[in-house]
Amino acid sequence: MYKTDVEAVDAFVVKYKELSSEINKVIIGQDDVIKNVLISIFSKGHCLLVGVPGLAKTLLVNTIADSLGLTYNRIQFTPDLMPSDIIGSEILGDDRHFKFVKGPLFANIILADEINRTPPKTQAALLEAMQEHAVTAAGKRYELGNPFFVLATQNPIEQEGTYPLPEAQLDRFMFNVWLDYPKLEDEYTVVKNTTTNKKIELKKILTADEIIYFQELVRRIPVSDNVLEYAVKLAAKSRPNTEHAATIANSYLSWGAGPRASQFLVIGAKCHAMIHGKYSPDIEDVKAVAVAILRHRIVKNYKAEAEGIQIESIIADLVK
Repeated sequence: MYKTDVEAVDAFVVKYKELSSEINKVIIGQDDVIKNVLISIFSKGHCLLVGVPGLAKTLLVNTIADSLGLTYNRIQFTPDLMPSDIIGSEILGDDRHFKFVKGPLFANIILADEINRTPPKTQAALLEAMQEHAVTAAGKRYELGNPFFVLATQNPIEQEGTYPLPEAQLDRFMFNVWLDYPKLEDEYTVVKNTTTNKKIELKKILTADEIIYFQELVRRIPVSDNVLEYAVKLAAKSRPNTEHAATIANSYLSWGAGPRASQFLVIGAKCHAMIHGKYSPDIEDVKAVAVAILRHRIVKNYKAEAEGIQIESIIADLVK
C-alpha cells in the first residue's frame, strides 16, 4: 500500500486527524476518550468504558463505526441473556438439516452495553470471542470478522443485581477509560446540536483493509531497549512483595499488573507515537497510555481503601 513504513506513518497521521475531526462533529469534548478508543482499535485491543448514563458512550461507538465504514452491533446485556443469544445457535432448516444462524457477535465493532449486568456464563462466551476472535457453537469453531473490536460499558453508580467482571476478563481489555461530565461550554454545544432537526452526515475515512494494514504497521514500529525496559519495569513495580516492587505497591496494593500489561504498554506506546508522527515510541508515550492500561490491573488493599487512596494517584507514583 505504501513504499516504506515512514510513508505509511505519515499517511496514518493524516488519516487519524481526518478521523478525529469527523468524530468530533458528533462527539463534543471527549478528545482523550476518542484517542484511547482509536488507539485500542489500531492496537488490536478492546476497550472498557466506565461512565454514568448520558455521556454518549453508545453514540461514540456508533459514530466511530460509521467513520470507519465497519459493521456494528449493539448488545444490551441483561441478567437473562444466554451465550447463544450473542454467539448464535443451530436451527433446523427447511431441508431438515441443522444450520448455524450467526448472532450479533459477527460484526467488526461490538458494543457490549452494561457488560456487568449479564451472568458469568455469557461473560465467558464474550471472553472467548475477545481472546480468540472466534466462537464455538455445537462443537464447531466459527471465525469472527476482521477487524474485530469489543467496546464494553459499565455504569459505576448502580451495582445492585450486577455480576462484577472477574480479573481474568478485565485483563483482556487493553484500556479502562473513565468518562467524566463535559465542560460547561462543551455541554452547551451538545445541547445546541441535539435539540434541533440538524443531521450530521459522516464521511467514511478508512476501510477495513486500511485498518488491518495500520494494525500491522503498529506491530512493525521499532522500540528501543530503554523504552522496552521502562515498560516492563513499570508493570513489575506494581507487584507487591516482589523483587522489583515499588514502596507504594507494598503499602497500598494487594495485587499488581501481569505480563499482558507490559505488552499493552509497549503496543499502546507505539500507536501513541504514530498518532503524533513519530517513527518510534519514547518513554513519554508509555506514560501517556499507562493510566488507562494499569487502572483495572492493580488491586488496592484495605489500607488504601481506608485512607481513600485513588488508583490514579498510585499509578502516578509508579510512573514517576
